[in-house]
Amino acid sequence: GHERLSFLTDLTKKVNKPASQDAYVYALVAASDVKLRLQDLAGARKDLDSADSILDSFDSVETEVHASFYRTNASYYQAKAEFGSYYKNALLYLACIDLKSLTLEDAQSRAYDLSIAALISDSIYNFGELLLHPILDSLNTPEHGWLRDLLFAFNRGDLNAYNVLEDNISKAPLLDEHKTFLWQKISLAALTEAVFRRPPHDRAMTFQTISQETKVQPHEIEILIMKALSLGLLKGSIDQVAEVARINWVQPKVLDMKQIDNMRLRLKDWDSSVNQLGNWIEGVGKDVWAA
Repeated sequence: GHERLSFLTDLTKKVNKPASQDAYVYALVAASDVKLRLQDLAGARKDLDSADSILDSFDSVETEVHASFYRTNASYYQAKAEFGSYYKNALLYLACIDLKSLTLEDAQSRAYDLSIAALISDSIYNFGELLLHPILDSLNTPEHGWLRDLLFAFNRGDLNAYNVLEDNISKAPLLDEHKTFLWQKISLAALTEAVFRRPPHDRAMTFQTISQETKVQPHEIEILIMKALSLGLLKGSIDQVAEVARINWVQPKVLDMKQIDNMRLRLKDWDSSVNQLGNWIEGVGKDVWAA
């Protein structure tokens, strides 16, 4: 490792010329990759920051150079347990490569790490980008299928599915360590889903109703809503005396088939209420409404 590093350090100096800045970035990233393996995280970060600022100044650059940067940057954040930044860089890396170039093991390993990061990150509450990504199909196996199912359960705030899948959590040490947080996170997802399922004119919900729909204890509801408001998952207000939450906006997210069916039923309701309104106007205002 140390010999490779001194070779790359020499190479970096040689190619640090105006005409070969892309090669310079490539060499910096390769050196930072070796530093990561040697546990020199500070040294790796310094090289990655230099590479990043040069990449920003380029009008265009080979995708290969970007791919190597995002891959190593993701590895750095994974080593630092900064899961939100890891998730973002790992997805950017996948956007730069042809997925067919990955072996099945590599695809599974990346899909697995991305899924774990999405679940335990305290900054990611909407992982539609991963749910729609073809790499997730690599987890469609008897061994890893539970993790894919868990992601979809989180996306639709499905506490029953979570309870069924919960026994698998001990298979992944990082998930096991974050068990309390995972419960809070899926409770938030259950809350936003309960609001989303209701028509916009019916989004004043009592704490009692929220408790029934989310399975969260009544005394924890107010804190849950305040958390959702502070994270920007919902917008609205709380009437603490009447124990009512008035919600006027829910963060958009990717819908699975179950959620799309709920949406279809809502649209049918809306359609029939528009028809009723039309009939009422016609009946009440015969003399007023000129065709």
